[in-house]
Amino acid sequence: MPTLGVNIDHIATIRQARQTTEPDPVAAAVLAELGGADGITTHLREDRRHIQDRDVYLLRQTVSTHLNLEMAATDEMLKIALDLKPDYITLVPERREEVTTEGGLDVAGQRERLIDFVGQLQRSGIPVSLFVDAEDAQLEACASTQAQFVELHTGQYAEAKTEAERARELDILTKGCAFAIELGLRVNAGHGLTYRNVYPVACIAGMEELNIGHTIVSRAALVGLERAVCDMKQAMRGVL
Repeated sequence: MPTLGVNIDHIATIRQARQTTEPDPVAAAVLAELGGADGITTHLREDRRHIQDRDVYLLRQTVSTHLNLEMAATDEMLKIALDLKPDYITLVPERREEVTTEGGLDVAGQRERLIDFVGQLQRSGIPVSLFVDAEDAQLEACASTQAQFVELHTGQYAEAKTEAERARELDILTKGCAFAIELGLRVNAGHGLTYRNVYPVACIAGMEELNIGHTIVSRAALVGLERAVCDMKQAMRGVL
C-alpha cells in the first residue's frame, strides 16, 4: 500500500485570496502529519499564487515526515532548491494561465536540458521525481535523466466519465508503473485523486506514494484537516 503525501497548496490559496496571514500552510502541515500524512507536498510556483518563499523555508524546519517540493525546471527554482534542500524535488510543467497543472512534463522533448538539471540536484543530495504521463517514450526519457522517481499523472483517470474510460486509464497507469519499475525508476502518482477514486490507484503494484491535495482540503473545510487526512488513509485501504 502506498504512503500518502498531503499537498497543502490550497490552504495557501485561501490565505492569498485575502492577502492575509491565515490560514497558515505551515500549521496545516502539522495537522496533516497528526492526521497520519506520511509526507508534505507543496508547489512553489513562479508566480507565487499560493505558496510563498517564507512557507517553504518554515516547512523545511518544521515538517517531521518528508518535504516534497514541486517546482518548474527554472534557474530561479534551482537556486532555491539547492539552498532549501527538501527531502526530494518533483519537477512539474508550469504555465501562468493554468488553474492547476494540466498534464505531464515533456521530458522527451527537453531531455538534454533535464539531464543537467536533474544532475545538479541529485549531486547535491536531493532526489528528483519527474511528473509525467504514463507513456513509454516519456518514461524512457525519465530513466535517461537518471532521476530516481517518476510521479505518474493521474488526471485523465480522475476525469474519466464512464467506467470503461476509467478502467482504460487505470490500465495505462498500471502498465506505466510496471514499465517504469523495469527501467529502474521508483513510482509515485497524483493529480485529481479523490476519496471515491483513490483505491484502485493505491492497489497498483509497485506504487510508492500518492500525492493528494484538493480533495483533502475540501473535506477539511467541513470536518477538519486531521480527520480529512485520516479519512484519506482509510480510503486508500478501501475501508472508507
